[in-house]
Amino acid sequence: MVASWRDEELLALFVTRRRELVNYARAIVGDRAAAEDVVQDAYFRLERAGAVKMDDRLDEPVGYIFRIVRNLAIDGRRKMVRESNHVGIDENSMTDAVPEDRPDPEAQAIARSELRLLEQILAELPTRSRIALEMHRFGGCKFSEIAARLDISVGTAHTLVTDAIEHCKTRLARER
Repeated sequence: MVASWRDEELLALFVTRRRELVNYARAIVGDRAAAEDVVQDAYFRLERAGAVKMDDRLDEPVGYIFRIVRNLAIDGRRKMVRESNHVGIDENSMTDAVPEDRPDPEAQAIARSELRLLEQILAELPTRSRIALEMHRFGGCKFSEIAARLDISVGTAHTLVTDAIEHCKTRLARER
């Protein structure tokens, strides 16, 4: 479809006034993304209406476009209110319906108890084994780094970490 002069004029009006239109709609709907949608809908409605609406008798085409944006924004706002009333949640408490990311108090208490148990089990380990395990598991160190720090061979570092992990697994299984 080849755009007529009026289509080009309509597009030029929307492009030059886009920021104003979005800000105007945003003041009504309260959300920038929704305001962008309103302005886009207004353009498509006017484009579909074609030259019938944008004829020579239209004295204020910019005012006409703002009026359409205003009407669509008000309709959108009403729809949001209706939907929030239908669901039974007001707009300001929408975030209250989102579950929290943190565990419940019972899970927190269990985790604290397990952490205390793990600290006790780690305290039972020989010093070099505990340090090797902590460096590997908590510090992310490689066996070569552990070996250099503890002045032992890489094989010995591997054995210390493996034995320490086995000790922890055995003790945790016994306590549970």
